[in-house]
Amino acid sequence: MWRDNLRAIYYIVLKDIKTYYLKPPSISWGIVFPIAWTLAFYLRHPGGFINLIPGLIAMTILFSTTAAEAVVINFELRLGSLERLLLAPVNLSAVLIGKILGGVVFGLMMTIVITVGSTLVLGIYPNYFHLFLIIIPSLFVFASLGALLCVLVKEVFEAQTLLNLPRFLMIFLSGVVYPISAMPAALRYFSYILPLTHTVNGLRNAFGAGSNTTVIYEMLILFGFFLLFLIPAVKLLSKKFE
Repeated sequence: MWRDNLRAIYYIVLKDIKTYYLKPPSISWGIVFPIAWTLAFYLRHPGGFINLIPGLIAMTILFSTTAAEAVVINFELRLGSLERLLLAPVNLSAVLIGKILGGVVFGLMMTIVITVGSTLVLGIYPNYFHLFLIIIPSLFVFASLGALLCVLVKEVFEAQTLLNLPRFLMIFLSGVVYPISAMPAALRYFSYILPLTHTVNGLRNAFGAGSNTTVIYEMLILFGFFLLFLIPAVKLLSKKFE
């Protein structure tokens, strides 16, 4: 059975990448939007552009993984293609993991482009091992967040609308463009329950910018967020077939 599940996961990822992610809207959300957002702040403070690179990478992770993740499941439920998948010898958890991995793979592709491009252009050399320890769990966190929000609602447009709230909230409150230390105390405490905050902190550590926490600590926190999003997503998706 586990071989059937692994085979199903592989083909689900392959199909989703070709069908949903390698399309202009997904690519624009995954790369163009974070770059445009970062350049807007660069034009105001050109001297601090290097300090924006961890935030640029974090936004790329966030938007690329959720570019289509929040609509894929509901879209296929409406078409009936998800039900056809379950006719094969594969369980529902494997199907959901395949959907999440589609967002992870696409997000990794976009993140590599942004990370390599920005470091080469600016001539900065982060700790690539630490980058790996933060980027990989972050990809899983935000892909699973997109899947969770998708199964919370019935319609595709509802999922996109619901997803925009946490995405833009995290951009402003997670230290992407505005330091958390300069925020009011209440907002500082709130920012640490947002997963993007831990992604940004870990990335800043990887770039040698310094932080009050370690990369391993942030990685473990992100892994906890992944389980926090994945477990209810599996349960909610199973209820749609009851």
